[in-house]
Amino acid sequence: MDRVNATLVEEFVLMGFPGSHLHHAAMSTFLLLVYLVTLAGNIFIIVIICMDSQLHSPMYFFLVCLSFMEIFAISTVVCKLLAILIMAQNTISKYSCMIQSYFYFFLSSSDFLILSVMSIDRYVAVCFPLRYSSIMTMSLCIKLVVGLFFISFVCLLPPTIMIPQLPFCSHVLNHFFCDTAAMLKLICVSDISFIYLSSIVASVFILIVPLIITSVSYIFIVSAVIRLPSDTGRQKTFSTCVSHFTMVSLVFGSAIFIEIRPSSHYSIETDKTVNLISTVLGPFLNPFIYTLRNQKVKDCFRDLVKRGRLQ
Repeated sequence: MDRVNATLVEEFVLMGFPGSHLHHAAMSTFLLLVYLVTLAGNIFIIVIICMDSQLHSPMYFFLVCLSFMEIFAISTVVCKLLAILIMAQNTISKYSCMIQSYFYFFLSSSDFLILSVMSIDRYVAVCFPLRYSSIMTMSLCIKLVVGLFFISFVCLLPPTIMIPQLPFCSHVLNHFFCDTAAMLKLICVSDISFIYLSSIVASVFILIVPLIITSVSYIFIVSAVIRLPSDTGRQKTFSTCVSHFTMVSLVFGSAIFIEIRPSSHYSIETDKTVNLISTVLGPFLNPFIYTLRNQKVKDCFRDLVKRGRLQ
């Protein structure tokens, strides 16, 4: 498409994944199963926390917010991918593409931020146990969640507004969703340094800063746990942080791997595969991490089941 017609691009064609119909059928079946398990698991977390008053604490309030974001994040990408694989509906309007891109990165960014907030919550719980309830009030928790949503919203808004205004040289997007990096490769304008600069600034606020906050929090947590007098106390205290630390390692590890992977081993197909795994893995494992390793959640679930049987 030449430069004159570049401004006429009103929809993109998502290439998705290569392969035969059989390959796409197998992939869509597996992906649909993962998606349904993800929805069921995260909804289970939300329901059990809302129903049991024993779980009405800041830690579980943040967990409910995280589960909501995981549901919407995976839905933003997987629903369109399933339409591509099952029904070959691989076209998407330019503005629908920008909306998908914005909400995907908004929710992913909010994930990083809420995990850093949860690490602060664990830090206060471990290092200031007697003052925990007075520090981590519900009012503060709500303000923190609203604040992290605002940061994500502001950081991602500039490139989302600018990209649709630029001319595109092609409407074929070699990805399975509207990835910003893939869209930038289609822009005809040679100088898009401002968009790259805004992306770098956004990355600092939504990835680097949360990673630093989380790392510092766990340094203090580990130091406090080591100073505990008894092995039982150390084990009990550290066990309350294991689930969150596992999720932090998974989410931040995936993001860092995508950002710093060696360019010599880079390929578009590898990039799409890594992005798909990182998109579905966190939301899929979130319910298992916070239920299988959390005795309090398991106990509350047993109590709810017993009450249900008695009724």
